[in-house]
Amino acid sequence: MASTTVETQPIVLTASSLKGCAVKNHHGDELGKVEELMVDLTTGRVGYCVISFGGVLGIGNKLYAVPFKAMKLNVPDRIFRLEITKAKLAEAPGFDKDTWPDMVDTTWGTRLHGFYGVEPEPKG
Repeated sequence: MASTTVETQPIVLTASSLKGCAVKNHHGDELGKVEELMVDLTTGRVGYCVISFGGVLGIGNKLYAVPFKAMKLNVPDRIFRLEITKAKLAEAPGFDKDTWPDMVDTTWGTRLHGFYGVEPEPKG
């Protein structure tokens, strides 16, 4: 899978400017939108993009924590690319807005990174 490299030059953006960005795959299929960015406060890195997917007109959407490393941002178009099909995303570990997973649980994190085919970020 693609890394999170966005450009050859470092880019600094506000987290709020990324909220609401579309998430698409390389076929251009709409996979959802970014709802939140989860920051690892010990490293200062974005650990996960929480995206919403499914439902109708925003009702019944499920949330998915996607390792930031699995996403690629097209800065000018404000679109994140995630190399996954809609069917595969529907099989991903998801959650609803009232029941979030424990994102510091290493077992959960390892399983999630494995699902998306990326290595977890090293600590420190």
